[in-house]
This record gives sequence, C-alpha cells and structure tokens, in this order.
Amino acid sequence: MTLPTLLFGFLLSTLYGTAFHVWRGGRAGHFLLYLILSWVGFWLGNFIGDQVGFSFFKMGALNLGLATLSSFIFLVAGYWLSRVEVKQP
Repeated sequence: MTLPTLLFGFLLSTLYGTAFHVWRGGRAGHFLLYLILSWVGFWLGNFIGDQVGFSFFKMGALNLGLATLSSFIFLVAGYWLSRVEVKQP
C-alpha cells in the first residue's frame, strides 16, 4: 500500500469520525473516541476485505465500501456503548 493510499484512507476515516461527532455531538472526549473508532473500523474493514477477497467500491488499493461500512458499524457501536450509565446504589 502506497503512502498516498494510506493518507487518503486516514483522511476519509478522520472525516467519518468528525462528521459523526458533529451529528451526535458531545464533549472533546467523545470526539477522540469517535476518531479512534473510525480509524480502527476503517482499517479493520479494509484488512478483512483484502483477506477474505470480498470487495465493493474498491478505489485503488483501498476496499472503500467495506472500510466505510465497518467504520460506521464501529462508530454506532461505540456511541451506543458510551451511552451506558452506571446507577449508584
């Protein structure tokens, strides 16, 4: 994978995390959480797509469709898990 491909993937996943934060709101800690979840989900989806041989909307070396889908899944799951509140007795 070339440097421009890595930079483009990093830029897209950062854009996904930022857009999710703007949409759902939250503090700076949530912003960092969304960025990390988006990065991990994006690159994990790209890696799994390459390993399994499944691809849709492939752009160069990036499996953009599966990477975007897994980034969104990670963001929604992280948002849902971050909403859990612990009740104090």
